[in-house]
Amino acid sequence: MTFGEKLKSLRQQNDMTQDELAERLYVTRTAVSKWENDRGFPGIDSLKQISALFGVSLDDLISDDDVKNGRLLDEKRAKAFRIPAAVCLALAFALAFLTAYVSVWCSIPCVLAAGGFIVCALLSKPAYKRKAARENAAAYIVSRVAIAAVFLIAAVTLFIELFG
Repeated sequence: MTFGEKLKSLRQQNDMTQDELAERLYVTRTAVSKWENDRGFPGIDSLKQISALFGVSLDDLISDDDVKNGRLLDEKRAKAFRIPAAVCLALAFALAFLTAYVSVWCSIPCVLAAGGFIVCALLSKPAYKRKAARENAAAYIVSRVAIAAVFLIAAVTLFIELFG
């Protein structure tokens, strides 16, 4: 999306005419029209005013590349947690097996491995996807409560088994 397309979209989302936007930015309607049709580009002072007026960052306003690069970096960071999550899950299963057939004391590292899996699994989802998931507040809260409940039940069961 070009700067002009973004500007036009922001203006329309805020129910403003080109004249109203021009008046707020202290420029002519012709200047706004040129910007929206990608036949010109505003100066830095006008860009700052547009950014403040519509509540968007300058990066979001002028460049899709920055947003794409940020998402790629976020994806890369999240990908780094996928292997540790798989290792923690496999370790939790192995320790659960050892708990059942060898010693109840293997359950302590089993719970720790399960906790490590939960943390790594949550971090293996890129931040922008986690942010989008939070927009559906009910599902986000239910999923976090369910994860906490499972972990708490496992810890309480372990405590009762070891010391009860």
